[in-house]
Amino acid sequence: MSKTKVLFLCTGNSARSQMAEAFLREHAGDRFDAFSAGLESKDIHPLTRQVMNEKGLDLKNQYSKSVTEYLGKVSFGYLITVCARAEKNSPRTFPGVGQRVHWDFEDPAAFVGSEDETLEKFRTVRDQIDTQVQAWVVEQGVIVS
Repeated sequence: MSKTKVLFLCTGNSARSQMAEAFLREHAGDRFDAFSAGLESKDIHPLTRQVMNEKGLDLKNQYSKSVTEYLGKVSFGYLITVCARAEKNSPRTFPGVGQRVHWDFEDPAAFVGSEDETLEKFRTVRDQIDTQVQAWVVEQGVIVS
């Protein structure tokens, strides 16, 4: 049985979409192939790596990618935008996409605060994304690991 490909798209591919990719792989990697990309890709934020490591997920094999790596080249069962800007600015017609879904999460990389406050913001967004991915996987009829 072939796995359904899922692309998580955000603005920079530095935090939210990377987290969603890792969580989908963790919770339902046997049913879905997870990918992520950004409209304007930037390096993965160091705090993204840190907070995911806290959950036992190492992002060493993940890297930031532009959506142009996939646009018209890979077919996805789902395109899931994880920020309002990506939803607004991504192509309305995305060749090879079956269904489009939008989840709006705050950008922890844009948060302004102390080091402790910023780290807490990354953790909060991480946990929101984990909860949303698990709920979506259950909606798809998959038992979450």
